[in-house]
Amino acid sequence: MSKMTLKTEGDTHVIVTRRFAATPEAVYRAHTDPKLLQKWLLGPEGWSMPVCINDAKPGGKFRYEWTNGKGAGFHITGEYLEVNPFSRIVHVERMFLPEPTPDNHVETTFERDGEGTLMTIRMTLPDEKTRATMLASGMEHGMEASYVRLEAMI
Repeated sequence: MSKMTLKTEGDTHVIVTRRFAATPEAVYRAHTDPKLLQKWLLGPEGWSMPVCINDAKPGGKFRYEWTNGKGAGFHITGEYLEVNPFSRIVHVERMFLPEPTPDNHVETTFERDGEGTLMTIRMTLPDEKTRATMLASGMEHGMEASYVRLEAMI
């Protein structure tokens, strides 16, 4: 439906938005069902997610492990703080590269937008340096590749 947009706000925030031609219920499910996550949340072509543990409820934990099949890989762990089905998810995550990054506080909303859904992700990093490091990783390219895959799936 559309490419994602990424902008920064202040010293520590990253705001990502993307529209999908699907209901908020479908987009939400794709963000919480482990079997669906393993199909689309893969980043660039050639990567896979052999481990996907996701307990999407307040206090629930998640762990995603990616590999490129050539020896490279990384993982993310986190905890859910708030889960409002089909409209809002708040969680904390940390990436292991292999050392853990500082916690990233993430709020994701799913709003009906005409026939589709406007998804907004608001990330709050602990400091400007952490945000700069995250953005320098090229994360937006992996995110958009994943969202293109999600768009085709739902």
